[in-house]
Amino acid sequence: MTDEVWKRQEIDSPCVKICTIHPVERLCVGCLRSIDEIGRWGRMTPEERRAIMADLPARQPRLRQRRGGRAARTGGRD
Repeated sequence: MTDEVWKRQEIDSPCVKICTIHPVERLCVGCLRSIDEIGRWGRMTPEERRAIMADLPARQPRLRQRRGGRAARTGGRD
């Protein structure tokens, strides 16, 4: 008997199980993928998935921008 029966080819995924879509950027705040990318992930080729995963670090700053805080409320006046 061989263990090969129990092995599966898992699809690499950046999912961290924090599935919330940013309302403005339309990216998952956990994995940084778009809804379309998440939906198509299982049907993508390994090359497509690698290309998206390579792009994910560049998306992070889009979600770090603050909405304004005090400066936005006061119009920049202190």
